[in-house]
Amino acid sequence: MIRFNSDYTEGCHPAILERLAATNMEQTPGYGEDAYCAAAAEQIKEACAAPEAAVHFLVGGTQTNVTVISAALRHYQGVITAVTGHINVHETGALESCGHKCLTIETADGKLTAEQIAAITRELLLHGQKGVLITRMSGEKAKVVGQEIELFYDSTSRIGIAGEKKAPVGDGKIVIATGGTSDMPVAEEAALTAEFLGNHVVRLYDVGVAGIHRLLAHSEDIMQAKVIVAIAGMEGALASVVGGLADCPVIAVPTSVGYGASFGGVSALLSMLNSCASGVSVVNIDNGFGAGYLASMINQIGK
Repeated sequence: MIRFNSDYTEGCHPAILERLAATNMEQTPGYGEDAYCAAAAEQIKEACAAPEAAVHFLVGGTQTNVTVISAALRHYQGVITAVTGHINVHETGALESCGHKCLTIETADGKLTAEQIAAITRELLLHGQKGVLITRMSGEKAKVVGQEIELFYDSTSRIGIAGEKKAPVGDGKIVIATGGTSDMPVAEEAALTAEFLGNHVVRLYDVGVAGIHRLLAHSEDIMQAKVIVAIAGMEGALASVVGGLADCPVIAVPTSVGYGASFGGVSALLSMLNSCASGVSVVNIDNGFGAGYLASMINQIGK
């Protein structure tokens, strides 16, 4: 039986076990202070093109979620989650140790209903939130929500926006590049997320390596970017090519687009993880939102 309920049920990769066995008898300072963590920190700084960054290691996903979410929320804010959500069940509401609340909602399938989305969005706007970004929303739900509140909905990315977008901050540009037009749903999710968060976005669609001249025709856009999101399916080569051309961080997004041995995006994911181009980081398959959010954080460093 293959279980998909939680990564806590999984074992350890053999390569990790081999390294643990090889270094087991070494005496080192505590986790985060040892030479291995120091070396990893330098590689992370290099990959993010941020030599001035401070890298802190945490011992697990629960601690990481608590730390990051607590930093992102104001003291009176909480996290809205399905009652079956990982943060509420497997992490046992650990976030509440910092004074924030897991605001649980009963759902039939772990997804918010259109009525719940409308009610939550309305409350956020009434209590001072300038804008609300809603991801992975079906057209049917958007139609219902749009009857309750004023809503912009993009059917390609399945993103809904209520309220205002932030005005662009500074003059840095985020370039969103795709291998083909089939990658556009993920690309638009990244682009609209970045624009919502207050960034200038340049779209370069259908510039894959099968016609490399299409990418090279936009060399000026690539060289002027502060961060690039490279999105591709199939063999996922676009990220490495862009990483070799650009002198800024590149966020690679594998997509599930493809056929044959693409394995629903796994081939592109592995290619991007094995990229020899420096400055390339990788998010999960079809994670346009995550890429757009991270690109915004990089673009607005120091703002």
